[in-house]
Amino acid sequence: MDGKLRKNSFLGTIILVSTLGGLLFGYDTGVINGALPFMSEDLGLNSFTEGLVASSLLFGAALGAVFGGRLSDFNGRRKNILYLAVLFFIGTIGCTLAPNVTTMVIFRFLLGLAVGGSSVTVPTYLAEMSPVERRGRVVTQNELMIVGGQLLAFVFNAILGNTLGDTTHVWRYMLVIAALPAIFLFIGMLRVPESPRWLILKGRKDSALSILRQIRETDKAESEFKEIEAAIAKESDTQKASYKDMAVPWVRRIVFLGIGIAIVQQITGVNSIMYYGTEILKDAGFKTEAALIANIANGLISVIAVCIGIWLLGKVRRRRMLIIGLIGTTTALMLIGIFSKVLEGSVALPYVVLSLTVMFLAFMQGAIAPVTWLMLAEIFPLRLRGFGMGISVFCLWITNFIIGLAFPVLLESIGLSTTFFVFAGMGVFAIAFVKKYLPETKDRTLEELELYFRNYNGKQNKEEALEVEYRSNL
Repeated sequence: MDGKLRKNSFLGTIILVSTLGGLLFGYDTGVINGALPFMSEDLGLNSFTEGLVASSLLFGAALGAVFGGRLSDFNGRRKNILYLAVLFFIGTIGCTLAPNVTTMVIFRFLLGLAVGGSSVTVPTYLAEMSPVERRGRVVTQNELMIVGGQLLAFVFNAILGNTLGDTTHVWRYMLVIAALPAIFLFIGMLRVPESPRWLILKGRKDSALSILRQIRETDKAESEFKEIEAAIAKESDTQKASYKDMAVPWVRRIVFLGIGIAIVQQITGVNSIMYYGTEILKDAGFKTEAALIANIANGLISVIAVCIGIWLLGKVRRRRMLIIGLIGTTTALMLIGIFSKVLEGSVALPYVVLSLTVMFLAFMQGAIAPVTWLMLAEIFPLRLRGFGMGISVFCLWITNFIIGLAFPVLLESIGLSTTFFVFAGMGVFAIAFVKKYLPETKDRTLEELELYFRNYNGKQNKEEALEVEYRSNL
């Protein structure tokens, strides 16, 4: 029994250490929310450069997500996370000491590479270290750490903004806090082992079995070792997809759906609230200090909603959950637009806007976000998974980048009300897309989903030859 407790304790340490990457992801994306008002004054930012500072991280994240998976396949999951910890630290210190906008954008871009890399490497490492019966719960702990990191950023922003708000460089103190978890992540990853799956993939089978015996009971370690060997052998016999496969109709449709799901999540405008929540509340009527405190509610509801969303995934059909979430977020966005017009200049407006952003995030983090990532994992068959996920996640980050860059410009040029009407309009488009094109994936095996996509269009006629050729290559 002591041996089992020791193995579970060691696995718990591995999970805690590696999910610090998720915490850094959340903190670095959330801290700009409160730092931006002070940074704008200190560095002389306008609406465009505000958007550039916030969104440069997102452009870096798009590239980091694309190359992070490949680098972790080459270097190993553990070593890749170590490199990411160093990049997180360098990016954090660079942003903290930035004397001008150009330097800030460069180091925010480097931070983005770390954020994007961690967004693919940490979940992979967690999935490969976790026992199958706990895998779903363990991997979703990373999602909790991300929103927890954002909440932590909002809390520190509020504390520092209200106690040191008169200090010229208070935003630098907000940013530098992220250096601590980066150091802990680096030191922690030196003490944890490499993924057994990656070691087997590289032919280091004795090391892999030794690590499995450290985190599993002996009989389970040996049976899992054989399962991993069999799975890797199967994958090596499977030809990987490439851009030429887009000539096949059903492959095009799956990739189109993957990109659509990714874009749908972002055009809700969720990250305009996560990155510019303080600015939105200031525009509604709060003073900076009050807006920083009020913004904590957005972080808190995100954490609570993610927990509820994870629970709901096992109870509610995916497509229905996504549509309900989109209806909720679109309604909240529409109401922000309406009340911003009707209550303009009113004392009540900032409290109404805060209530509606909380409502928006409850639907977003409780329904849309968990379904997005789960459906992206479910719709792609094995041969297409790396290719399809890579394109979809890249499009997600690029859409995030465009919205992050454009939002402060829209806020200044067309105002709070009209900006949210624009997002509400995109929400209506998202609902129509999901209703028309997205199939239900709950309780369907990956093989059943692949068969559904193959047969969706019925007879292919002119394209039938391509289909036959494609099947012959499987």
